[in-house]
Amino acid sequence: MSKRDYYEILGVDKGADEAELKKAYRKLAMKYHPDRNKGDDAAEKKFKEASEAYDVLRDPQKRERYDQFGHAGVNGGGYGGAGSYGNADFEDIFSRFSDIFGGDIFGGGDPFGQGRSRGRRGSGRPGSDMKLKVGLTMEEIAFGVEKTLKVKKHIECDSCGGTGAETDEDFETCSTCSGTGEVRQVSRTMFGQFVNVQPCPSCAGEGKIIRNKCSKCSGEGRYKSDEKIKVNIPSGVANGNYITLRRQGNTGLRGGQPGDLIVLIEEKKHEHFQREGNDIYYDLMISIPDAILGTEFEVPTLKGKAKVKIEPGTQPGKLLRMKERGINGLNNSGKGDQFINMKVYIPKDLTSEEKKHIEALKGNEHFDPISAENREKSFFSKIKDVFG
Repeated sequence: MSKRDYYEILGVDKGADEAELKKAYRKLAMKYHPDRNKGDDAAEKKFKEASEAYDVLRDPQKRERYDQFGHAGVNGGGYGGAGSYGNADFEDIFSRFSDIFGGDIFGGGDPFGQGRSRGRRGSGRPGSDMKLKVGLTMEEIAFGVEKTLKVKKHIECDSCGGTGAETDEDFETCSTCSGTGEVRQVSRTMFGQFVNVQPCPSCAGEGKIIRNKCSKCSGEGRYKSDEKIKVNIPSGVANGNYITLRRQGNTGLRGGQPGDLIVLIEEKKHEHFQREGNDIYYDLMISIPDAILGTEFEVPTLKGKAKVKIEPGTQPGKLLRMKERGINGLNNSGKGDQFINMKVYIPKDLTSEEKKHIEALKGNEHFDPISAENREKSFFSKIKDVFG
């Protein structure tokens, strides 16, 4: 079963700052803490899950690796992975995050922040994420590569600076929400009073209205354009891996935070090699005389050509290993090898003269598999008698 996205677990977007992460984690931790959910395994699991997510996202280095490579980038493998909560004591977990709670988490006061004033919603609306597939050769995967991507996306309007208005004076406070960006509906029932808070329909939650819209972007604060973006792709990536470029997606409306650009990796089929993990395999076809007598061949590698020695009596299917001629592993996880899979060519059409030569060999015991097998058995029998 695949692990859930850490941002999804905490309920925050990918651009969330430290304060937003703390607030989101605190809310979940208070809700699912085992002391409040005695015997509830589902709540305990959610508590551990939230703790693991916060532990990764609060650390800039872990967060960067997670944004680029997902759970694999932080060695996430269940609760014993990135956050190491598999056998953790709950008090230990809270001692690590005590700065969030500021003391006894159940010691009275206002644990859920109900009495605190709500901050005003940020201006603009966030941009959407984008996905882009990038095809890589095996050589690029083996050693890493820098790619320049041409992306058609929404970029910030250079005429209005992303505001959507002709000038800074072309804004007025929304009369519907009085600049808060929210409207509240209060309903009273026999169970008490309920407050429903929604974004203001007049200003879309921005708290302000544009009187005179920018002529270039028609008030959006952005427009479509082509942009070149560089991305460094490390060695060892595999088909289906992705790299997240934070805030390189579509620019948001009127100053809203940009989305992310997600680069999906696709491996191109190689002319010579097949890949298994960090190892690569190459099929080498040789003739019967070369297999019998031995020879030397020049074979392709990921760094050009190299010579390989074929020993006399080489059997079909034998694998020759070329050490560390494979792919550099992701995150310096080691270097793979290149294997040569020996194949022997059997001709179908022979001349009369060639057939005579082959017929002459049929009576030779060295070309008789049964005789060869008997000789091998006899050899091992003699060894057994010596050491028996």
